[in-house]
Amino acid sequence: MLLIKILVLSMIHIIPSSIEEEAMIALSHYPELRDTPIEFKFTDKVRKSTMQAQPTWGSFFRTKKNRKYIILMSRRFNIEGENFLITDVPSEVLIGWLGHELGHVMDYRERSSAGMLIFGFKYLFSQRHIQEVERTADTYAVRHGMGQYIIATKNFILEHTSLSDTYKNRIKRLYLSPEEIMQLIEEKTD
Repeated sequence: MLLIKILVLSMIHIIPSSIEEEAMIALSHYPELRDTPIEFKFTDKVRKSTMQAQPTWGSFFRTKKNRKYIILMSRRFNIEGENFLITDVPSEVLIGWLGHELGHVMDYRERSSAGMLIFGFKYLFSQRHIQEVERTADTYAVRHGMGQYIIATKNFILEHTSLSDTYKNRIKRLYLSPEEIMQLIEEKTD
């Protein structure tokens, strides 16, 4: 049964072979995205981040259910003064990052094209909106059973890497903290 599920997912989703296992685990937590076309794509630089989910330009003005999405991923980032490939991070951390981005896709699926335009405009100019959006993506991930992966990712960023203090402070300011994630996990199990 799992093999059939993986084959169906891989026909709808384009995933680089180097992260296929992690992407499939993350996708398995989002059965609603089974029929949603998503391309996972490496790039040399993602603005102010490691990953970024968005509708594809060609599908932006399609109806919500006919949109396609792309998750852009930086190939490299800095850990303890050395550049590493994103594929060098622990598997559970990568799964958490991907799960967070899939949380964005879940959020976008509910928005009209006009709503997405307003969303994008606010994202460019409002730190408060960015905080709301990033916390929503984390919440989607936790509610889809990815809490431990999201915590692993947060802890990796905040405690185990030498990512710039600017980046760490941005994560602290805009995203759910590990403590807030634990609270959501506890609420989910009640």
